[in-house]
Amino acid sequence: METMLPLTVVPVPGPGAEDVLVGRDGRVWTGTADGAVIAVTPDGRRSERVVHTGGRPLGLEWLPDGRLLVCDARRGLLAVDVDGTGMIEELVTEVDGAAMVFTNNAAVAADGTIWFSDSSRHWGVEVWKSDLIEHTRSGRLLRRAVDGSVTTVLDGLAFANGVALLPDESAVLVAECALGRIRRVGLSGGLPVAGHVVGSEGSAVEPSAEQLFVADLPGYPDNISCGSDGLVWSAVASPPDPVLGMLQRAPQRVRDLALRLPDALKPAPKRTVRVTAHDADGSLVHDLSADAADWHMATGVREHDGRVWLGSLVEPALAYVDVPG
Repeated sequence: METMLPLTVVPVPGPGAEDVLVGRDGRVWTGTADGAVIAVTPDGRRSERVVHTGGRPLGLEWLPDGRLLVCDARRGLLAVDVDGTGMIEELVTEVDGAAMVFTNNAAVAADGTIWFSDSSRHWGVEVWKSDLIEHTRSGRLLRRAVDGSVTTVLDGLAFANGVALLPDESAVLVAECALGRIRRVGLSGGLPVAGHVVGSEGSAVEPSAEQLFVADLPGYPDNISCGSDGLVWSAVASPPDPVLGMLQRAPQRVRDLALRLPDALKPAPKRTVRVTAHDADGSLVHDLSADAADWHMATGVREHDGRVWLGSLVEPALAYVDVPG
């Protein structure tokens, strides 16, 4: 059952605080549309611009060496020293000889293996609606091994978005935003189990039941993460849009016409705040909502010690709710 909770808004000095991450010292991290990576004190009262990536930071994770992993939508996968020099290392900027267009979210294994999403081969972050309308199914789940090699784990994803590892690293999860579901890839020894389907760009290959973690989210999932409670949390950016669903099923010529519409006339997220949490078997544990009058469109989510921090692609602020006892 959906539960309404009070929402606390925490302003940050930048627009579009898309993802959220909690550090060992309790500081809360986010990245904004102006390229800044920002740290907020645990009480939410002070914030600091720590580094500028020169791109558009989205998903954030910690690397085993203490550096901050940044999924920069424009630059690719970056490792940033946020405790000293501010030096930025480019880990992955292209796959199979082609530059990534929309690096989005990631999860990091204990050994440093990085699982990350590239949402689209055709449309960048500034025109993200266009990929949903055209329904390119050109998103990918990728794996960067500790030796730096990159392989495609899943292809043909409908706007690949959030990525998470189960606590025991027995599976990696990736959200298919355009289809309102989360895919599951079983792992053995840190590698995908034999028999999982990679797919190809534009592929409509449907996963089997065991390859779906959650098939019926109450809207479009954005970032996902494994919380300190061991649950998989999903930011539900918007409830389903029937017009968008119709366009995704329409002939290409209809979608082409929709792409030419002014942005204000294209399908847009509804003004909501909603997150869900599932256990390792995919069973629903929490379905939390809040009043969206002052803050909306949750795209990042991170549970830490009973508090659920939220990021938003469009708001110049983070927000949080406390999990009911």
